Amino acid sequence: LVRNKDRFVKRRQRLIGPDGATLKALELLTGCYVLVQGNTVSVMGTHKGIKEARRVVLDCMKNIHPVYNIKRLMIMKELAKDPKLANEDWSRFLPTFKKKNVQRRKPHQVQVEAEKVEKASGTDTATDAAAGKKKKKVYTPFPPAQQPSKVDMQLDSGEYFLNERARKAKKLAEKKEMAAVKSKERREARDREFEAPPPSRSKADGKSKKDSAKNDGVDRKESV
Repeated sequence: LVRNKDRFVKRRQRLIGPDGATLKALELLTGCYVLVQGNTVSVMGTHKGIKEARRVVLDCMKNIHPVYNIKRLMIMKELAKDPKLANEDWSRFLPTFKKKNVQRRKPHQVQVEAEKVEKASGTDTATDAAAGKKKKKVYTPFPPAQQPSKVDMQLDSGEYFLNERARKAKKLAEKKEMAAVKSKERREARDREFEAPPPSRSKADGKSKKDSAKNDGVDRKESV
């Protein structure tokens, strides 16, 4: 009935209910003993009760919640008590549930990533989005170009024809090269921390003013 294992487990748990409440309600309404074990549902009782229980189980596996069928069975049980309605059609009393596909909101992270992609795509798309215009995609009957596989990439680079030892040696050499570049960057960053900062302009201006004041004083004494 359900191929996906996770989906099947969820629907089976839905049939059992919290602490077996849904299964107990089904037993009381159908007058049958119902047991759920693994992939099997065993039912013991009257022919009519087994028929109703089977319908509830199959609907549950078709993604129809058992509560709807339990509600229908409760109404039918109440109607059966009234002798006036014994020979009448009960369809007008029974509830009809329509299946609704409610659109779910996208997660915030997905929206943020979509916005980033739109911004990175270029200024033209950003201006069009701001103007509220949507570009129509040009219809082409041909499918998009196939992405190159790992084997194709190895064939292009010539790595495919190397033996296993040569391939490993090449990968190791690339790793060593990358490590050397990173270590050089780290060393340069450490050396920058020990460099003396350039002299500030305010201190240099203060020293020049003091020197000029001393020179003025000396000139005045000589003139006197």
